[in-house]
Amino acid sequence: MAVPKKRTSISKKKIRKNFWKRKGYWVAVKAISLAKSIYIGNSKSFFCET
Repeated sequence: MAVPKKRTSISKKKIRKNFWKRKGYWVAVKAISLAKSIYIGNSKSFFCET
């Protein structure tokens, strides 16, 4: 027979959510940094002709 699961505490939910947000923040920072380096022309991994 199915048993209902215990409720996750608010603090644990906040910790998980903040961790997830933090990962997204660092991905965005890296993406902006790469875009800047491509725009300025300092990128070593991308070749673009302007």
